[in-house]
Amino acid sequence: MKTFPTWAEKLNELGAKYTPCFFTINYQGTQGHVFPLTDLPESVRFSFSEKTAPTEVPITIEKHPVPYEVFEKSFQKVHAHLKKGDTELINLTLASEISPVSLEEAYQKAKAKYKILYKDEWVCFSPEIFVKIEDNHIKTYPMKGTISATLPDAEALLLNNPKEIDEHKKVVALLSKDLAQVASDIHVSRFRYVDVIEKSTGDLLQTSSEIIGTLPDNWQAQLGTLLSKLLPAGSICGAPRENTMKVIAEAETYDRGFYTGIAGVFDGKTLDTCVLIRFIEHIGEKFYYKSGAGITVQSKPESEYKEILEKIYIPN
Repeated sequence: MKTFPTWAEKLNELGAKYTPCFFTINYQGTQGHVFPLTDLPESVRFSFSEKTAPTEVPITIEKHPVPYEVFEKSFQKVHAHLKKGDTELINLTLASEISPVSLEEAYQKAKAKYKILYKDEWVCFSPEIFVKIEDNHIKTYPMKGTISATLPDAEALLLNNPKEIDEHKKVVALLSKDLAQVASDIHVSRFRYVDVIEKSTGDLLQTSSEIIGTLPDNWQAQLGTLLSKLLPAGSICGAPRENTMKVIAEAETYDRGFYTGIAGVFDGKTLDTCVLIRFIEHIGEKFYYKSGAGITVQSKPESEYKEILEKIYIPN
């Protein structure tokens, strides 16, 4: 009989009692923090409503990224596995050192749909929904495909890029298969629609899709079990999941930790969760911005490295 992590058991317990709570879970799904909202520490904060403090001056950060040559070595390891057919899609990530930044200030001033401040350890300002549950319907919104909105005909370039189309189709297929583990009547209701991600140095365009399924009654009592079956999130791992996780462990040169994990709020009736991307971590005396890009067999290292660096910013 499969055993589930402690965080999953705690969420099952709170869900069965319809107890509102906040939680965050690491990339591998092995660690998590679960807090009933009545017991949420002052050092843990979240905003899922895109509220920001008024700011006239954007928060700027100085990047000290991993050298291209180091990234290329990781890319080539990944690409070799892709060419052999070991995996179809991999999300390759880097931890880039940045200038010191106040996590508190970043949390207050950043503009993002999902913002989380976890003590003095990390801050996240994510645009990406993981899953939402309401009225027994579970929905997920994979985001794959990014381009600078400042480029001429940016939207057409993004929508007609064969590599981006291929990458998006693969992640939609993966997440549809994931939802089928916990829900029925899986269908894609919207495919590759374009969102604008605001950025002080120039907006980004990103393509997303919407996938919907139907959950059984009393899903709340299996909340933790349900989420554990969906982790790691397909959009930040790849397909097939188990093989891809092995390749990631081989190619990446650092521990993701809670980056690319998930965070969420259960209000007693509905669930809203996000993928922990756009992520700054405070380790010792240094600060790191963790970012990544989806790699397929069609990918070129120069453009993927550029995409990873473009994602190092505080949205405000």
